[in-house]
Amino acid sequence: MHPDAHPQSWSSRLWEPIEPTFTAILAHPFLSGLTDGSLDDAAFAHYVAQDVHYLRDYARALAIVAAKAPTLAETAMFSRHAAEVFDVELGLHSELLPELGLDIEALNATPIAPTTRAYTSYLLAAAYSGTFAEGLAAVLPCYWIYARVGAALLERGSPDRRYQRWIDSYGGDEFAATVAEVLELTDRLGPTLGGADEAAARAHFEVTAKYEWMFFDAAYRREQWPI
Repeated sequence: MHPDAHPQSWSSRLWEPIEPTFTAILAHPFLSGLTDGSLDDAAFAHYVAQDVHYLRDYARALAIVAAKAPTLAETAMFSRHAAEVFDVELGLHSELLPELGLDIEALNATPIAPTTRAYTSYLLAAAYSGTFAEGLAAVLPCYWIYARVGAALLERGSPDRRYQRWIDSYGGDEFAATVAEVLELTDRLGPTLGGADEAAARAHFEVTAKYEWMFFDAAYRREQWPI
């Protein structure tokens, strides 16, 4: 069971099969390189550039989930989160880009890498073509895994101020509160789902959790299109 979740909650049942994926994420050399300062600047620059591309579509996916939400309060919550992607996370990147020798023109000219394209395409397809529960489950790993990664890395710290700034943004109380909102909704929604709907949502959650590992790995490898 995940420590953030009640043992009988839907979120705890969602998390259980992705625990090995999360363990693999924490063990990935991209993240250990962030905390010991050994990560190649070029790999981190690749990550930041791809993450900006990713976040532009993640905000769109959140907006679709918002439109399908069953209550106005839930529509408002996901709409606010979509706006915060722009205001907070892209703001963080605007601080990091100059320190990495990147500017917005260079970033826009950076091709969207294969894993980024695959992950965002999957998110948008799940949110657009699926139910509210499917869309929620698809976007949830990005919230939850980043909060858990941020908390774990915050304990380790980093000697590199750029890497520490990134860790602080995801390991802080503000982001944790945002994730707690979504988990509370998740646990209210789960018991209302029929078997087929619950299984479809669970499948999306497990796929996008794997994409989270793949995204860090692609950045570490500075992934390019092979042809």
